[in-house]
Amino acid sequence: MTVLFFALLFFFFILRMPIAFAMGVSAALAMFFFYHVPLTVIVQLMFTSNDSFPLLAVPFFMLAGAFMEYGGISRRLVNFASASVGFIHGGLAHVTVLASMFFAGISGAAAADTAAVGTLMIPEMKKRGYDPGFASAVQAASGSIGVIIPPSIPMVIYGVMSSTSIGALFLGGIGVGLLVGLSIMGVAYVISRKRGYLPAAGFSAVLVINTFKEALWALGMPFIIVGGIMSGIFTATESAVVATDYAVLVGFFIYKELKIKDFPSIFEKAAVTSALVMFIIANASVFGWVLAFEQIPQEITHFFVALTDNPVVLLLIINLLLLIIGTFIETASALIIFVPLLVPLIPHLGIDPIQFGVLMVLNLAIGMLTPPMGICLIVSCTIAEISMEKVSRAVLPFVLVMILDLLVVSFVPLVTTFIPGLFLK
Repeated sequence: MTVLFFALLFFFFILRMPIAFAMGVSAALAMFFFYHVPLTVIVQLMFTSNDSFPLLAVPFFMLAGAFMEYGGISRRLVNFASASVGFIHGGLAHVTVLASMFFAGISGAAAADTAAVGTLMIPEMKKRGYDPGFASAVQAASGSIGVIIPPSIPMVIYGVMSSTSIGALFLGGIGVGLLVGLSIMGVAYVISRKRGYLPAAGFSAVLVINTFKEALWALGMPFIIVGGIMSGIFTATESAVVATDYAVLVGFFIYKELKIKDFPSIFEKAAVTSALVMFIIANASVFGWVLAFEQIPQEITHFFVALTDNPVVLLLIINLLLLIIGTFIETASALIIFVPLLVPLIPHLGIDPIQFGVLMVLNLAIGMLTPPMGICLIVSCTIAEISMEKVSRAVLPFVLVMILDLLVVSFVPLVTTFIPGLFLK
């Protein structure tokens, strides 16, 4: 039965059926014809998978990001980033990275991060003489940090799938996000010096202070989200609701750029994006039932353990597997499929579950920079109006440095566990 099930799944892949439908339809057919499960049970499984309090964080973080985007947040973050790092060689590239890191603390989604900052920075870099491929590559690499620095929608999904503390995952992502951001800036600096990309402007302490004051309300959101969770004031899901309320108040009453007429577009945008994620989860629940029934996770665990009893080699194999998966499968889908398969391996790896969760997200974030499923790459080249081939060549140095970061995160646990250890005693 297992062979027939996977044959059916790959047949749908060959037909280029969207992955959510491929998982759901193949699993539903297997359950109905192979295991004689009533169709009503399949529907119940799909409904129950979305009937989850922690998963409510997904639509609310989407909504918070949309409110902040329409409320003038992107421009203020870019202005502060420009004043802070624009004086370095390749200043606009560094502004792009830093602004993306700021926005990552608001949106929780890489595509939103890439689009929000990229629409401002890519045209400006092109205007200043930056190579369009390099400009797009910097933005794509920076945008991928959106799923690493908290809040992170993939971390919410991982936490729900693996019964891991979402708050601890958020804290674990802070150190890793800073490491990746600084690494990207390092590569951008080397390339900028080589190509003669000059600083965007001179350093001005007054400008830094003024732009910081303008961006202060926006920068407060990540502290509210993480601080509220760690202090026990609210859960990760409740923090998403608080973030949404905060975004409305800041955009409407403080920045005064959020208008009532924008609300329909904001709700539509958040609803469509959230529905896509939740639909994937619903179909993946049916897929997961078949995997569990056939004991596929146990078989996968036995297979990997049989390959080697060396935890270092095993972790390298898993990283390689996830890098390949991220290239071909969308992040949410990859997590829903592979978390149940790989989490049982954690005891054999001898690493912290928080570290493994952040590691999975980082692997899949790298996949956002590689075709054909590289969503950050697609968004960037669309904004820059250049071919995927040109951006793919330019993004290679950033991919390589992120793989080095991946190895550091894999074998230096403190990068991930230090900050959670300070708060979670």
